[in-house]
Amino acid sequence: MQPKKTIPANGPNGSRMTGKNRRLQILRVAMLLFSQRGFRGTTTKEIALAAGVSEAMVFRHFATKEELYSAILDHKACVHETMDPLQVVAEAVAAKDDAAVFEGLALDALNQHDCDPEFHRLLLHSALEEHELAHMFWEKFVKRVYRTLRNYIRERQRDGAMRNVEPLVVVRAFVGMIIHHSLNNNLWDRKQQLLKISNQAAAREFTNILLHGVASTPGNGRGHSKITQRRKRSNK
Repeated sequence: MQPKKTIPANGPNGSRMTGKNRRLQILRVAMLLFSQRGFRGTTTKEIALAAGVSEAMVFRHFATKEELYSAILDHKACVHETMDPLQVVAEAVAAKDDAAVFEGLALDALNQHDCDPEFHRLLLHSALEEHELAHMFWEKFVKRVYRTLRNYIRERQRDGAMRNVEPLVVVRAFVGMIIHHSLNNNLWDRKQQLLKISNQAAAREFTNILLHGVASTPGNGRGHSKITQRRKRSNK
């Protein structure tokens, strides 16, 4: 199977690439092939062939496969050691504007996923194959997101602005809505036949659900619990 898009092997007007540009070109070819065929189905020889270089050239820029995998994550701007997921909503965090914090994070994530569905496929391949890239992504990025949001939620709970719910459960619910929506749009329902909604609207509604639930009045959400309790008592 050939790549659906090609990445030029040379620079503009056929000129020879600089070392930096060659490294980037090999990296992009590798990401494309990994996302299409998986890691087990892609060899360095195939990467070299698709990039129009020798296999030795691939190893000159990436001495080991581990170095290549790490470079993929770094290229996606997901794993800088100083990266803080809340930097994109720093002003909202300082103002303790919960709606702006979560809506801003959701919108930023959804926009990134739309721009780079290839990375979604690559991560899914790595997870299904129990590949090292999945572990690296988890350790370097996912854990940081969870820790950072957990700390913010804990602070807001101490302020009395949020209910005393396990913060990581809140994070899981929030991230789950975003990821599932992106997976539907990028992998299964690209024409958005089930749900056609802009990223702005999705970010706003997911945030509203997270912070306020879906009950029309504060007491409605407890109705089922009371009915269940009455049924249990009548069955005794």
